[in-house]
Amino acid sequence: MRPKEIPVCGPASVTALFAQNPDAIKRLFFDAPTSTRAGKMASHLAKARRPYRMVPDAELQKISGTIHHGGMVAIIAAPELREPTLDEVAAWGKAREGVLILDRIGNAHNLGALVRTAAFFGIRKIILADDQQQALPDESAYRIAKGGMQYVDIFRVYDLPGLCRALTVAGYDVAGAAIASPAPLHKATREIGTNRAVALVLGNEETGLSANVAAACTRFVTIPGSGVIESLNVSAAAAVLMWALWPARKNAAGE
Repeated sequence: MRPKEIPVCGPASVTALFAQNPDAIKRLFFDAPTSTRAGKMASHLAKARRPYRMVPDAELQKISGTIHHGGMVAIIAAPELREPTLDEVAAWGKAREGVLILDRIGNAHNLGALVRTAAFFGIRKIILADDQQQALPDESAYRIAKGGMQYVDIFRVYDLPGLCRALTVAGYDVAGAAIASPAPLHKATREIGTNRAVALVLGNEETGLSANVAAACTRFVTIPGSGVIESLNVSAAAAVLMWALWPARKNAAGE
């Protein structure tokens, strides 16, 4: 694998990539069973004079670095993640754009699942902590996202508390997810209302929100359960919270 390139694995992820950004594909590999789904992509790559070919499973494993390649692998440049500008943050607030903030989510599979969930709910802005614990978009994250990477904008921020404060200035309620909180989810959703921009902050799988990020939140939310299990997996919790905190998405669906 060349430096600064990553494999995007699986027909769902590769076809979503091709639909949204076909020129991002540098090389394409597929096995015999998935070759019928590669026709348009192969034609595009041929016109662009980029390589594509059908290869056996063993070679796909070598190219992708995983047995979970799904029969199709596209090679792309690793995304360059930048910080959003203050003007961008202000524009998000005016548009009441949903924002998902990830404070040191360490597992690439969880990152992929969160991206998939955000894309499902139409949450396009995702902020990652610029921290060594933070998982970044890689082969695993792309594969688990099932094409969701093509429908979100991912940023990387060094000063996450500062970003939370900038969102607050832009009119956001910055809601930190917590195991225990003085503001239960149903109470927080009533207080936020439908006219407020909302940014949801999720903390590390083991340690939760860092103290300085928590201090920059405007409220905390928790999901009440039976008490038998302390908490949900972060991606499962995110799905519940996104459904509750962004009611405009539900209204758009006719709920």
